[in-house]
Amino acid sequence: MIRTGARDDAEPIAALHAESWRTAYAGIMPDDFLNGPLDEDRLALWRGRLSGPEPGAALFVAEEDGVITGFVYLLPRPDGRLLLDNLHARPGRTGTGIGSRLLRHAFAWAAAEHPARALYLEVLRANTRAVSFYERHGAVRTGARVCVFEQGFELPEFEYSWPAA
Repeated sequence: MIRTGARDDAEPIAALHAESWRTAYAGIMPDDFLNGPLDEDRLALWRGRLSGPEPGAALFVAEEDGVITGFVYLLPRPDGRLLLDNLHARPGRTGTGIGSRLLRHAFAWAAAEHPARALYLEVLRANTRAVSFYERHGAVRTGARVCVFEQGFELPEFEYSWPAA
């Protein structure tokens, strides 16, 4: 089941987000960040996002038997596009279709709520599994740059886009 996220989802979403980053970004992001302040960092992010949501933003949660198995977060940007800022499936559940279902849900929501806006995302270049996933789902690489993390490190990333619905 996919449902709209709620304020009460901040802690489980943050925990899943941190677990996903530890799995996907091991050997990519600095170990001292992944094994240090990551949990607190993600919890602060999700508490902030869900306590006062940005206008037009949306969080959708995949849930099975009361357990969150994935989520997607979309955010309108000043340049007129929609940022698919997060798409995560619970580690151990990747490859089971959760991410594809969440992505299709995000596309449908974007087409209904923001039909004139293109959808884009930023993905770390070294996250080859995610790059392959987005390319299989029709994303086109539209940029390459360096992502500067406020935690004090930089990593190369790609931008991928889908046209407006």
